[in-house]
Amino acid sequence: MVDRRGGLAQDGRRAERLELRVPTTPTQLPAVRAMAGDLAIRMDYDLDSVEDLRLAVDEVCATLAVIGLPEHPLTVVFETTRSGLHIDAWVPTAAGTDVPRDGFGWAVLQALVDGVDARPATQAEVPAGDGSSAAVALISVDKYLPGYAPSTVGGSDLDVSVAR
Repeated sequence: MVDRRGGLAQDGRRAERLELRVPTTPTQLPAVRAMAGDLAIRMDYDLDSVEDLRLAVDEVCATLAVIGLPEHPLTVVFETTRSGLHIDAWVPTAAGTDVPRDGFGWAVLQALVDGVDARPATQAEVPAGDGSSAAVALISVDKYLPGYAPSTVGGSDLDVSVAR
């Protein structure tokens, strides 16, 4: 489902959202990878960034598939903006389930994207959730287009100019 009525994106432009729900079976997870790659290509990411996004989505899906409740789908919400692609992926879990943020897979995920966060949440907190207090595990990923990444040097009150 594409939602063109979504909230304003970080850059002040209305974001477009695409929701994808798939079973957490190994035969269905490649559809999420394909969707991420297709969106990235349409947004004019370079080929290396497209492949980085595909691999990152693979890692996100694999991580969530392991901790999700059986027979419940994986929900992935892609949000495209002028600055890049934001992805929220989540699965229903047992209460108290935390998202693993250690190991080789997490390190690879951090290297492939510009921002990643993982945490327990509820259906009321996640995009495309049903509004209930049912527990979910959420992983959010950001991949910016060249020239749109937020500054990581200092804050707005710091002068980081270079004397000539």
